[in-house]
Amino acid sequence: MTVTETLEQLKALSNEKMLAHNRKHGAGDNQFGVKLGDIRNLAKKIKTNHELGLELWNTGIADARLLATLILQPTLLPYKQLDNMVKAETFVPVADWLYSNVIKNHPNKEQLRKDWMTTKDPMRARAGWSLTAGCVVRTPELLDLPALLDRIEKEMPVAKPEVQWTMNTTLAQIGIHHPEYRDRAVAIGQALGIYRDYPVSKDCTSPFAPVWIAEMVRRQG
Repeated sequence: MTVTETLEQLKALSNEKMLAHNRKHGAGDNQFGVKLGDIRNLAKKIKTNHELGLELWNTGIADARLLATLILQPTLLPYKQLDNMVKAETFVPVADWLYSNVIKNHPNKEQLRKDWMTTKDPMRARAGWSLTAGCVVRTPELLDLPALLDRIEKEMPVAKPEVQWTMNTTLAQIGIHHPEYRDRAVAIGQALGIYRDYPVSKDCTSPFAPVWIAEMVRRQG
C-alpha cells in the first residue's frame, strides 16, 4: 500500500464529530477526523511497515501520524530522528501514541529519558516524564526517588500543561508503588492541588494525585 492509497483510506473514514473533537483539543485542520478504532483497524491490515510509517508521519496529518505510530519499527529509528519527531508533535493524542507504541519500545529509551528530563522543550520533557513514570514502576533502581519528588514539588506548579500531566503521573506512581514515599507523594499532591477539581466521568479515577494514589492502593488490597 502506498502513502497516497493510505491517505485516501483515511480520508474515506472521516467523521465530523471526530473532526470537531480534535479541533477542540488542538489538532487544527490538518486532519481527517478518523475515529481511533478505525485507525487501529487499518493498522492491523497494514501490519508493520516502517517506510510507509515514515511517509505517513512526514505528511504532518494528525490521523496519518497516529497510524504511523502503529506501523513503525522502533528499533529502526535513529536516536536523533525520534528526538526530532517528539519535538515536532504538539497534538497530545499523537504524542501519547508515539510514546506508547514507539518510544517506550525504543532500544535507547533510557538515554532518551535522561536527555529529555533536562530539556526545556515541552514535548520532549513530557515524553521524558512519561518514561520516568514507567521506570518508577518497572525499574526504580535507575532512579533517585527522593530527588524526583523534590523536582516535582518545585517544578510542577510552573510546568507547562503538557509536562504537568506526565509529571503528575510520575508523582502518583511513586505514591502507588513505593509505600516508603507514599505520605510525601500525597502531601505534595495536596499542597499543590493540581487536578483537584479535574472533571472525570462516573466510575473513572481522578488524576488528582492523592485520590489516584488512594484508589490504586485500595485496589491492591
